[in-house]
Amino acid sequence: MVELFVGTWTLLSSENFDEYMKAIGVGFATRQMGNMAKPNLVISVDDAGMVSMKSETTFKTTEIKFKLNEEFDETTADGRKTKTLITCENGKLVQQQTWEDKKTTLEREIQDGKLTAKCVMDDVVAVRIYEKGA
Repeated sequence: MVELFVGTWTLLSSENFDEYMKAIGVGFATRQMGNMAKPNLVISVDDAGMVSMKSETTFKTTEIKFKLNEEFDETTADGRKTKTLITCENGKLVQQQTWEDKKTTLEREIQDGKLTAKCVMDDVVAVRIYEKGA
């Protein structure tokens, strides 16, 4: 199932991302960089089922490696230390991050050949759309 997501994806559009970053507690300067960045998202899977999700920008590259359904410690691009669990539900990769009694969910799915990432924190929702590179 995760194989559908494998590849290099380039950010095409981003809606409400600044509000989402505010909601999860990202400071002004980091939000400015986050809003200007046009990341490539590189997803791969090795033979042992370990998934790599790398976000590459001119400012910073971050990578997480995980197995589905196994909680792990993540340091996010904005410096949060989270307990993260990624599952596969109804064709979506669902990433849940918890820290300091807070919780955010990132749902990634393929729609019309594009990868849609829906970022949810309380009642704030951001949508980022990526297209697959050649």
